Amino acid sequence: MRGKPLGARDINVVISTDQEETENGRFVETRLPEPLQSGVPTSPADGMLSRAIAEVLEAPPADRARLFSRLVLSIEEYMAQHPEERPWTCTRYVGTDGSSIFRGGIGHSLVIDPQGRLWRARSYEDFETTYAFAGTSCEIDTLTPLYAGMREYSRL
Repeated sequence: MRGKPLGARDINVVISTDQEETENGRFVETRLPEPLQSGVPTSPADGMLSRAIAEVLEAPPADRARLFSRLVLSIEEYMAQHPEERPWTCTRYVGTDGSSIFRGGIGHSLVIDPQGRLWRARSYEDFETTYAFAGTSCEIDTLTPLYAGMREYSRL
């Protein structure tokens, strides 16, 4: 027997039921499935960051780091005024090659190299990192971008 391609009407919806015996007979409760949700909260900062990247890519390469820094500051200020939203952070560094590095709180970084190109990086894997230890604290001392592992952003 040969299978047929799945169409919209071939999808089955599973309806769950609960049955309970009561003094008046059987009680059956039917529930439709709840819509799927990812459980990952979104943030207004996500869209703002996407627009900032698009705007920076349209700017002359020499202006990109300064412009992006200003746009990130405006995202931080907006999010500070909306504490009910998912937290959004960005820490700025200067790479050993003179790049501007913007490290987010969820393991991603954006790097603007000295030529003004934008790179999406993983905060740990795409940098050689040295640390400074003082007392009980440990802080990043230097970041050397490893561009070979990064993805370059480009205009559409």
